[in-house]
Amino acid sequence: MKLVHHPEWFDSLRPISSTEPLRILVSGCMAGWGCGIDGTDYGMGRALADFNALTTTQFFAFCPEDIGLGTPRTMPDLHHGDGHAVLNGTALVLDENGQDLSEGMIRGANAMVAFAIQNKVELCLLTDMSGACGTQVISDGCRFDEPRKYQQGQGVAAAALMQAGFMVLSNRDYRTLQRLRAVLEPGFVPDPGAQDHHETEWVREYFGNN
Repeated sequence: MKLVHHPEWFDSLRPISSTEPLRILVSGCMAGWGCGIDGTDYGMGRALADFNALTTTQFFAFCPEDIGLGTPRTMPDLHHGDGHAVLNGTALVLDENGQDLSEGMIRGANAMVAFAIQNKVELCLLTDMSGACGTQVISDGCRFDEPRKYQQGQGVAAAALMQAGFMVLSNRDYRTLQRLRAVLEPGFVPDPGAQDHHETEWVREYFGNN
């Protein structure tokens, strides 16, 4: 399922302040957690530093892969469909050795949704390309196969969050993130040339999008 951003989300956004910050769910690696497959944060720890520094945001970090599969772990990638297909049983999550990790990924995804509901999060900012948290582009089959193939769609946790009604963004959705920052930080001027991930030349050329 291709992700469609909803501009009306901004129209319905409540007043945000330092005393009532925007409650944001973020992927654990972007919070600097060593929850990657190799026990690192993949170098993502400062991906949202500008937002984290604001007094008008409150981050809630979670790693569905760590919860569902543990750390360290083998690489979970989606086969025969995206996260929505995994949730409905028509696609699988397999590692590079062919081991079926679907059950653990679904368990982690459901735990992430429960965490989001418990903490009343209002927005999810997730790590793109991830088999769990990918929001726009994920691997199509094992990422270690050459050439690496991609598909448009969501990872398992991102799909579960969307199905639960949460607004989900990629860390590469620069245009929307800058628009959000302008709301959270009066005086910030968005870059008029900023693009969301699906608008970039690579994505449009790879998938043949207009």
